[in-house]
Amino acid sequence: MMLKPVNLQDKLVNVRNREIKDADIESWIHDIFADLDKARETTKQKLSSPDHINNNYFNIDEVDPNAIFHINQIKKLCIDYRLRFLDTSLFKGEYPEEAITKIHELERIHDTKLDGFKIIAPSVLFRLKKADDPVLFAPMGNDYYYLIHKWGNDLHPLRRLKFWCIKDVDNYIFTLVLVSFILSLLSHTFFFREQSNFTYFIVLFMFYFKGAVGLSLLYGISLGKNFNKYIWQSKYDKVS
Repeated sequence: MMLKPVNLQDKLVNVRNREIKDADIESWIHDIFADLDKARETTKQKLSSPDHINNNYFNIDEVDPNAIFHINQIKKLCIDYRLRFLDTSLFKGEYPEEAITKIHELERIHDTKLDGFKIIAPSVLFRLKKADDPVLFAPMGNDYYYLIHKWGNDLHPLRRLKFWCIKDVDNYIFTLVLVSFILSLLSHTFFFREQSNFTYFIVLFMFYFKGAVGLSLLYGISLGKNFNKYIWQSKYDKVS
């Protein structure tokens, strides 16, 4: 008589059914999903609660080298693209289920419980619910952060150029000088005609420059704006 091959799935079902009566299997399944939902809800609450820790435990044998970043690298990215790096408790967007799943997966792989989450996102996402390329991190200690998940829409490729002029004070002044020079170059003959010379050009340039500085400062101060360099970790929407 030939021996029948062993079906591992059937064996597992038999083992389970010996422990759980058929009538209780449906209830058992409901309990499993209730526990899973509870765990996911707990993780979501962690994301929306204030930061309590500065580092998490990670197993060095299981980390992804491409997911580890120093605060200085994060700072440069935020300044270049005018982004914020803040606690997730300040984030107003929605967290996709995939992000929650990745948190649980990391917790399982590294045998730990993650907390103290941070997120990179445009400042508008800390005021309104939108989806513009948020990136979720967990602190590792010593100013290193582990990238957990990125979702939403990618940033526009020209965003860096768009905010280059307000990256810092040097870029701001250079931009005003360049704009004033171009305006002077285009209009000095219109104002002075045949009498135009280098002295008149400098006078017109200074007029444009002072006007550009005044208007830009008036606009920036009235809207409470500041340079990228100073707001990347600010939790305030406007300069106080």
